[in-house]
Amino acid sequence: MTTKPIAPSGLAPRFWETKPLKAMSRAEWEALCDGCGKCCLNKLEDEDTGEVALTRIACRLFDDATCRCAQYEIRHQFVPECIVLEPKNLDKNLYWMPETCAYKLLHLGKPLYDWHPLISGDPDSVHRAGVSMQNATLPEFEIPEDEWEDHLIEEPV
Repeated sequence: MTTKPIAPSGLAPRFWETKPLKAMSRAEWEALCDGCGKCCLNKLEDEDTGEVALTRIACRLFDDATCRCAQYEIRHQFVPECIVLEPKNLDKNLYWMPETCAYKLLHLGKPLYDWHPLISGDPDSVHRAGVSMQNATLPEFEIPEDEWEDHLIEEPV
């Protein structure tokens, strides 16, 4: 594993430290995703407190092995409610976003974790750090929604 931070092809080194989220190109924005898969988990929200709990029930398009969306570019054809995270809607989505999420961290003025692929130089470092959902989910079509509460998990951080 490399300890020197990398920049994906065509991106400036350590761009996330100097460039505001709103000024990032699409490629820079996409490179911030660490590939943990936690945003693709179905969540339960307490109507009274607004507290959000993660379940190990993954979106029907989630690939448990890669921790990526199997149909990312056309996901809205299958999951119309999938949120397109953008700088302009971060504020209203922070409450459900994973605590380790690069978008959330940078929005709050915090640094990325050492295991983040942009820091480690290795796309698998998120999995080795134990913060991803790799091989740890159940597909939503196999679990009735009224049983999701039986599959609550603590966020791996």
